Amino acid sequence: MKKLVLLFAAAVMAVSANAQTVTESKTFDNFYIGINGGVATKTTGNSWMGNLNPNAGLRIGRWFTPVFGLAAESNAYFSNKPWNSTGTAVRALNTSLLATVNLSNWFGGYKGEPRAFEVIPVFGFGWGHTFNAYGAKNINALTSKAGIDFVFNLGAEKAWQVYVEPSVTWALNGTGYEGTQYNINRSAVQLNAGVVYKFGNSNGTHNFTIAQLRDQAEIDGLNAQINDLRNELAKKPKEVVKEVVKEAPAPQVVKVENLVFVTFAQGKSALTKDAKKALDAVKEGKHVQIVGTASPEGSAELNQRLSQSRADNVAEYLKGRGVIVDEASGKGVQGTTSNRLAVVYVK
Repeated sequence: MKKLVLLFAAAVMAVSANAQTVTESKTFDNFYIGINGGVATKTTGNSWMGNLNPNAGLRIGRWFTPVFGLAAESNAYFSNKPWNSTGTAVRALNTSLLATVNLSNWFGGYKGEPRAFEVIPVFGFGWGHTFNAYGAKNINALTSKAGIDFVFNLGAEKAWQVYVEPSVTWALNGTGYEGTQYNINRSAVQLNAGVVYKFGNSNGTHNFTIAQLRDQAEIDGLNAQINDLRNELAKKPKEVVKEVVKEAPAPQVVKVENLVFVTFAQGKSALTKDAKKALDAVKEGKHVQIVGTASPEGSAELNQRLSQSRADNVAEYLKGRGVIVDEASGKGVQGTTSNRLAVVYVK
């Protein structure tokens, strides 16, 4: 028991450490469903190959972090071997709640997507039900399962898994057993194979994504720069805006309210949820000009491509909402501090 407690404590610490490296998981993210099947046999007191018991099951689970998850699994057993016939197509059911621990991510770290091959132990407790046993009586028992999944992640998005799982299931108590205990004479060994599908997440993938961790000083500096820019625009809108977008033809006056600022992660041009929310304020049918910028890190050529990509992504999103894009250009680095922005001028 002490070893189990220590193992659980170590798992919790690993989970806590790993959870800091990935983006926030929404309520219905990282769920999966799978089917499995194979054979089982009583661990002791019988001929293994002569008393194989076929089974099939369903597993539904969720990963809370790349290391730790929970799954509910139920398997039906169809053969009576090595026991007498119960007269039913399904001899027994076993339904379990299983803890799942991804050892590959625990010890190797999560790199942003699942590895091609992973090792995932499972352990938990459940309810076993046998039909028409011991004189046509149904038997219920507390069960426990321990196994290890050898997992292969498939497809470009790693949405599918296949796995092979050797395991042991104990009947901890029940009719004919004295007390509640792990006893090899009350157990069965099992070899199953399964297929799993991981549902799509709010992050646009089927798996966890790495969080873009940023230094607080960098965040404060970016916020200060945006505030300074807003203040400048409030004082002298035409003089400042003409450095970013083409000066509007008279008699139209450029105002702060006509500008939408979109920020980007370092080295990224993809639009975040906050960016899309800001752009949603631009009404259908409006004409806009867009300028993308980059921060001083990297080469001039890289920053030019990145700033253009940011402008293009903003333009593509707005066009999809019926906004008319007159121009979308990248200006590379503007100034000497971080300004990973796209500025949208709404005419």
